[in-house]
Amino acid sequence: MSENSRRPSRGPMGRGRMSGEKAKDFSGAVKKLLRYMSKYKIRLIGMMIFAIAGTVFNIVGPKILGKATTELFNGLVAKVNGTGGIDFDKIGRILLWTLGLYLCSAAFSFIQGFIMTGISNDVSYSLRKDISGKMNRLPMKYYESRTYGEVLSRITNDVDTLQQGLNQSITQLITSVTTLIGVFIMMLSINVWMTLCALLILPCSMFIIGKVMKRSQKYFQQQQKYLGDVNGQVEEVYAGQNIVKAFNKEEAVMATFEETNKKLYESGWKSQFFSGMMMPIMQFVGNIGYVMVALLGGFMTIKGAIEVGDIQSFFQYIRNFTQPVQQIAQVTNMMQSAAAASERVFEFLEEEEEEQTAEHPVKMENGVEGRVTFEHVSFGYRPDQIIIKDFSEQVQPGQKIAIVGPTGAGKTTLVKLLMRFYDANSGRILIDGHDIRDFNRRDLRECFGMVLQDTWLFNGTIMENIRYGRLDATDEEVIAAAKAAHAHRFIQTLPEGYNTVLNEEASNVSQGQKQLLTIARAILADNRLLILDEATSSVDTRTEERIQKAMDYLMKGRTSFVIAHRLSTIKDADVILVMKDGDIIEQGNHEDLLAMNGFYANLYNSQFEKVS
Repeated sequence: MSENSRRPSRGPMGRGRMSGEKAKDFSGAVKKLLRYMSKYKIRLIGMMIFAIAGTVFNIVGPKILGKATTELFNGLVAKVNGTGGIDFDKIGRILLWTLGLYLCSAAFSFIQGFIMTGISNDVSYSLRKDISGKMNRLPMKYYESRTYGEVLSRITNDVDTLQQGLNQSITQLITSVTTLIGVFIMMLSINVWMTLCALLILPCSMFIIGKVMKRSQKYFQQQQKYLGDVNGQVEEVYAGQNIVKAFNKEEAVMATFEETNKKLYESGWKSQFFSGMMMPIMQFVGNIGYVMVALLGGFMTIKGAIEVGDIQSFFQYIRNFTQPVQQIAQVTNMMQSAAAASERVFEFLEEEEEEQTAEHPVKMENGVEGRVTFEHVSFGYRPDQIIIKDFSEQVQPGQKIAIVGPTGAGKTTLVKLLMRFYDANSGRILIDGHDIRDFNRRDLRECFGMVLQDTWLFNGTIMENIRYGRLDATDEEVIAAAKAAHAHRFIQTLPEGYNTVLNEEASNVSQGQKQLLTIARAILADNRLLILDEATSSVDTRTEERIQKAMDYLMKGRTSFVIAHRLSTIKDADVILVMKDGDIIEQGNHEDLLAMNGFYANLYNSQFEKVS
């Protein structure tokens, strides 16, 4: 079974999961997030103090401003009655006090925003760093059971959603709750009866918000789902544009995209419509409250129970009282989204890891000889489906072991066991007499060099890509490795030579040239054990000859495991393992296997006939 056969198919229009849904365990997700943020508790406390202080100063302002209104009204009445005038000095002092309060409020709000932005950025930075480290410690089975998009969404979409949620929802929640409590206290301090009258609109507001949020939440979730579908389609069509064009599927792709995009449009329109309804409805309900308070306040003013300035202050407080209710409802939705994102992030961080170190690790101080022993090895990706059964083989240092068989036979699986991407269900694999489970994983994998069918080159110069095999290598050593790999000549023909920058897809060099660069990288690494996985399967015959010469040089004096489809390339192998349906059905050298006239002979003769 090959690794590709185990990866779940995404289909021509696959999709990755998107964050935005509700958390399965909201309280659990929040607790994990708070524990993670505990290292920022000093800054969080400071942020809360500044947020509350800024809100309190803002709340006190209207009442003091009301005193200026009262002073102005009393002065006008006195002037009309001829008993006095307006005290502009006193009004000026009150206004200066109010201005000072609002300036302090603005300063505190700026500071708390600055602190919270720093915290949210630090949290997202730490999460991405932890996720990156986690990716290196996860077993291969994790990646082979999930799509690329699903894994990548954890470090992109989910962390971004969490950062935005932290930056906006926490401070908004603190200021909204503080405003709600503070305004209620200030309203009570002005007049109890007017406060009770204003509170009558609160249940009505809560009922409307609850109904609207319930309807809009459903469409917001649909919007996130269809947004994920659209993103997945765009990503896959972009990556497979040559296939789409080759099969003339442009119209089919457009039709599928149009269908999904229409669903996204409909869900987005409905979610925004219901969300947009909230503000005008709340304003209408708030205006009803103003009318009720105005009637009661006018009556009480006539009776001399309160002053004119208090009514003006009370109106401002009513406006500030209904607004936090709406903000809290919006923040709740944001926190649900952030909690769902954090749940997925921590779910990833809590995934079972590979054991990176052994209790008493083997240290190969004198280097690896290259003797590999398989002792009664059995393995299955699932315990009830054993695909390698009781395999034993002794490989001497410097031998070339070829692994052949049809696609899906399990050739790559055997290599994965050797590299400890998976552990055998039973039996042992030994290197120089030491069980590979007694090595630290890093030390074990440093024993191996690999050249794979799917070449991996990163965005950088050719010099940097070859040096990836041994980072401390000099330029001269890199060039020597390139010469040994028969890559030096074509590198010199490039505009910048070894300083030529390979683009993201390395499309400025051919497939065969990519393979020669990876071989040069393996030569530079100088590992005693080699794994060559169908390294010549996707190149032409002439390029294959050059690659084969480079690989022959690479394998000289090294223990090599070669997975090959073209049997003509492994006729000189010391041992050929023939695999079918996960079992090793034949083994021996080329001549012995042909003499058996079995599966290998049929496979070889069929290829020879095709070549003829």
